[in-house]
Amino acid sequence: MRVGLFLALFFFQVSTAWGLSPEQWFQEGNRFSSEGQFEKAVEAYEKSIAANALSPVAHYNLGIAYKNLRQLDKAATSLEKSVELEPVNMDARVTLGNVYNLQERWGDAIGQLNIVVHRKKGDAQAHGNLGWAYYNYKEGPPFKKVVILNLARAVALFKEQGQVQAAEATQKILEEARNKFGVSLIQ
Repeated sequence: MRVGLFLALFFFQVSTAWGLSPEQWFQEGNRFSSEGQFEKAVEAYEKSIAANALSPVAHYNLGIAYKNLRQLDKAATSLEKSVELEPVNMDARVTLGNVYNLQERWGDAIGQLNIVVHRKKGDAQAHGNLGWAYYNYKEGPPFKKVVILNLARAVALFKEQGQVQAAEATQKILEEARNKFGVSLIQ
């Protein structure tokens, strides 16, 4: 009985010392992220995860905070955990693919982004990132048509969604790819 009472008091003191529940730490992380305070966001998300390690969204948001801090290895690790916990989360896969592209892990990026473009139709960012990954992939034959198709699809989707800057940036890469691979490849 005394041991049980002691443990109950101990855990109450520990939770009181931290002051916030996992959900509250998660919300604090969101607040810090929205304010651009990514170091503080990382701390809050890590406290949330310490108390609830099975929260895919906490790992996802932690990965985004690390990405914003340009700590790409930590971002990839957090996003990989998010995908492991919730494989159907296509946003986590797009973000992970983007981080892999930033790390120049082209094959890994292709693996994540291919899943997204086949399961989540109309994702401009996924098509653009997939085209970029294939454009830079050197471990096999050049995937010329796949590069052109994905970049062209991304441009069209960005335009449809009113994302003019993204459409223009992707259009430049598309033109570079067409020049490299030959304009007549795909019109």
